[in-house]
Amino acid sequence: MGSSHIVKIANYAPQRIVSNAEMAYLINSERIILNGDLLKEKFGIEERRFADEEEQASDLAVKAALKILEPEDYTTIDCLIFASGSSDMIEPATASIIQSKLKLSCPAFDIKNACNSFVCGIQTANALIVSETYKKILLLSGEKLSAIIKFSYEDNAEFMKRFASLSMGDAGAAAILEKSDSDSGIYAQKFQTNGEYWELCTVPGGGSLHPHDGSKVYFEGRTTEMRKVFFEKKGKIIENALNEAGWLLSDLDLVFMHHVSVQTFEMVANDLHISKDKFYSVFENYGNMAASSIPFALSDAHNKNILKKGNKIMLLGLASGISISVQLLIW
Repeated sequence: MGSSHIVKIANYAPQRIVSNAEMAYLINSERIILNGDLLKEKFGIEERRFADEEEQASDLAVKAALKILEPEDYTTIDCLIFASGSSDMIEPATASIIQSKLKLSCPAFDIKNACNSFVCGIQTANALIVSETYKKILLLSGEKLSAIIKFSYEDNAEFMKRFASLSMGDAGAAAILEKSDSDSGIYAQKFQTNGEYWELCTVPGGGSLHPHDGSKVYFEGRTTEMRKVFFEKKGKIIENALNEAGWLLSDLDLVFMHHVSVQTFEMVANDLHISKDKFYSVFENYGNMAASSIPFALSDAHNKNILKKGNKIMLLGLASGISISVQLLIW
């Protein structure tokens, strides 16, 4: 079966660096007093990036895209996909805004599946390329998660409900996919959704359920329960992907995983009985970048020549919903 592959990839991080100490300062109040060391202890994070107020999700994606777009790409890209949990607004699709900013003329649309948006974008782009619907797809993500962090709390219960958001950061990512004529490409993709757990992690406002309630536009989640469901429900999804590709876990050179803490890496590595050294992470300096996490790390590893041509890699996605994904690629 034919496959697409990623021919170019880039990331973008906003200029503003926000330390744990600054986060603690921003949320300290008479009700909640937070020591920045707690964020390092609980998440393994040192700092994250925040976009400027006027810098939108579309801008983060555009700035990543501009790093890889060549003059000929503006006429040869025949589809643009924006795959992100964040968006500039409810309507229109953020992809339309990006198309305008990049002055492209190709069809454009959004894919939204929380932190798995980008990996779902890879799945969709691959299908469109293999079916010969499109030849060259620009896949983008832009996460402005600082907009959904609440910095004041009514009580400790509300603080705990929103605690996981304190590891979030803003970022953009971009990739160009084309049909592969070599060994590089996608060898297996497995996705599953356990929708009965959707309430564990939400940003409730903005949709038809809470259209006008300003208190509902912030993140709230029970990530410990989500992690428990992940380990219970992932079942044989990784095993099935490996069998489809004809690979063993020991064949993997690198693993790129969306995660909400450094400890998650260690738990997954122990569960799979593989070395945690195979997990590539930028979490300590950039935090939870939602759908941009995996492509941001891919780009970082590629730029540092850690991710090399011919490497066998696994993309492991975990998102609210609950959505779980496994993709096996040769770079």
